[in-house]
Amino acid sequence: MKLTLAYSPCPNDCFIFDALVHGKIDTEGLQFDVRLEDVETLNQKALLGEYDITKLSFHAYAYVLENYILLRSGSALGFNCGPLLVSARSVSDPEREIRSVAIPGRLTTANFLLSLALPQLANKKEYVFHDIEDAVLKGEVDAGLIIHENRFTYEAKGLKKVMDLGEFWDGLIHAPIPLGGIMVKRSLPEDTQLLINQLIRKSVDYAFKNPEGAMPYVREHAQAMSDEVMKKHIALYVNEFSADLGNLGIEAVGLMFKKASAAGLFDAADRQLVIREK
Repeated sequence: MKLTLAYSPCPNDCFIFDALVHGKIDTEGLQFDVRLEDVETLNQKALLGEYDITKLSFHAYAYVLENYILLRSGSALGFNCGPLLVSARSVSDPEREIRSVAIPGRLTTANFLLSLALPQLANKKEYVFHDIEDAVLKGEVDAGLIIHENRFTYEAKGLKKVMDLGEFWDGLIHAPIPLGGIMVKRSLPEDTQLLINQLIRKSVDYAFKNPEGAMPYVREHAQAMSDEVMKKHIALYVNEFSADLGNLGIEAVGLMFKKASAAGLFDAADRQLVIREK
């Protein structure tokens, strides 16, 4: 069986999927047609049900529950790894001083956290995540919401942190931040869904045991990123939750759904988290 598999070109995803897509583990008869897309592109294509298996922002998952189910392996969750709101100048009162903000996509978890923390910042402009720093520096927006490896580069470019949304989330709910997860189409047979989850777990385990082996694939898609930044990115976003969400990870995603519904950030408040069990 050949399935479409979509994830981002970011170091953490390439690190996780290297063994799976390069024949380093036995895929037990499954073949994968791999597509690399920006996170918000993945979110939007999931609304159309385009891919069999896809990385998604957990915020976006709430809008595709009828078509996709969350797998236990391959996710990005953690403490102190949330998006940062940055500006070219010092900002003491963001809701009064920031008139426009660049975001990496409407359905990203980053935008969900910003909406929760600073609901008055309504003038949002969407950019591909790696263009946000330049948009702020050029004065196209007053502030930018940065994710991924940009948290390691913004200071060197002269930008200043306005707010750490990971710290905000930790103060609100002491739980890991659910950033992104791997979803599979509900229409696939259950045994196929379970096998996909098992293969992703094996791919993660292989990467943990052979970290340098994944680096050529990571470098191939890292857009001139230094090895130091690539490895910091992987260390931050690939962890025990990537191997298996576990009870703590599942609870964290459920808490996010509840907070988002209570804040009116979903169209309906009756969305229930659904996860493929082992």
